[in-house]
Amino acid sequence: MSEPLTFLSYALAGTAVLLLLLGLLWWWRRDRPDAAELERRRRLRLNRIGRLAEGRIVELRDELPDVPSGSALLIYNYRVRGVEYQAAQEIAALRERLDFRCLAAGQPARIKYDPQNPTNSIVLCEDWSGV
Repeated sequence: MSEPLTFLSYALAGTAVLLLLLGLLWWWRRDRPDAAELERRRRLRLNRIGRLAEGRIVELRDELPDVPSGSALLIYNYRVRGVEYQAAQEIAALRERLDFRCLAAGQPARIKYDPQNPTNSIVLCEDWSGV
């Protein structure tokens, strides 16, 4: 009488292991966000939780102004609780939100930074602009 129970136990255990392996395979192959999506999420999170600081534009590096996928780097500095930070933000994806001709070194800007990590900051996102 113990043989049918043993066979059934092995069958259930095998099915559970198979389902577990299939679940792990699905988790490993699932769609992961690309770098652009991760950066967009970071900007939106900072816009939501960030605190404001006064800063200045240091430099704008517009590498390929005529190419939509070109790079544009906005370098800025700001001060939080007596510590001065300098950061850069890739803003090519937000090109339509900004008139590059109106930006100049030394221009004041408002910076949003993460109060838990002040080095994490933005000047521009989809829903907000500090310039």
